[in-house]
Amino acid sequence: MKSTFWTNTKRILRAGFLDFWRNGFVTLSSVLMMTITLFTLGLVVFTGIILNMTLANLRDKADISVYFTTSAPEDQILALQKSLDALPEVAQTTYVSAADELTAFRSRHQNDQLTLQALDELGTNPLGAVLNIKAKDISQYDAIANFLERQQSVGTSGSASSIIDKVNYFDSAHRAAIDQLQAITSSSEKLGFFIILILAMTTIAISFNTVRLAIYTSRDEISVMQLVGAGRNYIRTPFMVASIMYGLFAGLLTLLLYYPLTYWLGTTTENFFGGVNVFSYYLGHFIFFFVLIVGSGMLLGAISSFLATRRYLNL
Repeated sequence: MKSTFWTNTKRILRAGFLDFWRNGFVTLSSVLMMTITLFTLGLVVFTGIILNMTLANLRDKADISVYFTTSAPEDQILALQKSLDALPEVAQTTYVSAADELTAFRSRHQNDQLTLQALDELGTNPLGAVLNIKAKDISQYDAIANFLERQQSVGTSGSASSIIDKVNYFDSAHRAAIDQLQAITSSSEKLGFFIILILAMTTIAISFNTVRLAIYTSRDEISVMQLVGAGRNYIRTPFMVASIMYGLFAGLLTLLLYYPLTYWLGTTTENFFGGVNVFSYYLGHFIFFFVLIVGSGMLLGAISSFLATRRYLNL
């Protein structure tokens, strides 16, 4: 029984290989169409990775800075920091004392002697302490800003005047860039899905007709197999093997094309998209791309052959 199974399997695979090589031009057109589909799928994946990493980088730079008056008592500032840390929206707070702010200011203007001289003439530190706040999610900054507004209006100790001088809600241009990038990411994902869907349907249609032509070409062989009692699966499976091979070859060709493309784009994406080198990412996640691209190609081939044999193979 086991020997018969392996014998039938070998015959099916051999027949599938023969169907694959028999019609060279038709096979080539199917492989090329699948390659275009799989290449587009990979481009959508790469674009999504670059945009999401860039968006994450911008999100990481977003924060709120609370500037305190020069007369603000440190214990009240620390009490406010404790209140902020208790908020569920806050991920981290960093306190920078007035002295540290002055040191940082001097370091930033170390080549500006006029500014440093004017600072020395003041005799006192004109800078107040700063509290930097990072939210757990970018959408939660509004809630934190509203909390700080209430603190600023009523005062942290209930007095009419607040220890808060101003709240620098993260730069509006920065926020606009994040919102715009989010919109671009969402739109690109939808557009990419739509393009892939159209190309996949076109690929299935071409492979469908390829299998149909192979069935027509092999009609005499199919008749003979039916006469000698061959089962449905025995007749149908070689066509599925050939179609799966279309996807396999198309997937391998796509992976081969991505190597020089990602190598050429690697430095560009690293410089302009938040440090993401697509070539390094491609090599580091090659197994993921192999499974995605080759697996998708073989799946497309299997689906198209299943539909075609079901439609045109009268068994």
